[in-house]
Amino acid sequence: MTGVLHSAGRGVLLVGASGLAREVLAAGAIGVVGIVDDDPRLHGALIDGVPVTGDIASAVDRVEKLLLCIGPSTSRRAVGDRLRLAGVGDDRFASFVAGSGRIGRSSRIGAGAIVLDGTVVTADARIGAHAVVMPNCVITHDDVLEEYATLAAGVVLGGAVTVGAAAFVGMNASVAPGRRVGSGATVGMGAVVLGDVPDGQTWAGVPARSLHAAVGASAGAGAGAGAAIPAGRAS
Repeated sequence: MTGVLHSAGRGVLLVGASGLAREVLAAGAIGVVGIVDDDPRLHGALIDGVPVTGDIASAVDRVEKLLLCIGPSTSRRAVGDRLRLAGVGDDRFASFVAGSGRIGRSSRIGAGAIVLDGTVVTADARIGAHAVVMPNCVITHDDVLEEYATLAAGVVLGGAVTVGAAAFVGMNASVAPGRRVGSGATVGMGAVVLGDVPDGQTWAGVPARSLHAAVGASAGAGAGAGAAIPAGRAS
């Protein structure tokens, strides 16, 4: 099944010769004419039959649409920022929805967003620019994925959830309705998020808790135990 690659008929360059690029190709993207990557060892190679034509900077003056296929949110944002500083505007970016992805008619997909197979987006959701949604995710009513957010495979978001800019939600994690995963935050695989995750923090577990807090508590307990050792006694 072919995916819908919104490119205005101009052809598309994938930015990054990555696993994500191969997933986009495997999901049936049509109109891809090349891949650009900063690793010179890949230049001239074929990735699933598509040539790696040069470095990322070479894409700036070409006419094709671009699709950022770089997995980690922070790395993807760094490349997006480079291209923006080089004069590449939002109108240069394609978006991609795999053929078996279902997007509700009142939901919106931003420039550069990628939605892979089996994902369901229901009503009035917004997928921000350059967000990536891996296979079999469920994004329900009024959810917001801010720019460069990433949902790994199998994530389920309750209604009115916000996933902040460049945040990452791990495989098979769930987020309760109305919660926020902060910008740059990470949610571990299989976590059940019942509260708001602050910006930049890492939460994991069922229910999910801050790993920063757990590490701090452990360190504090260790310090207290050390202070309780009687003088002159080896530990």
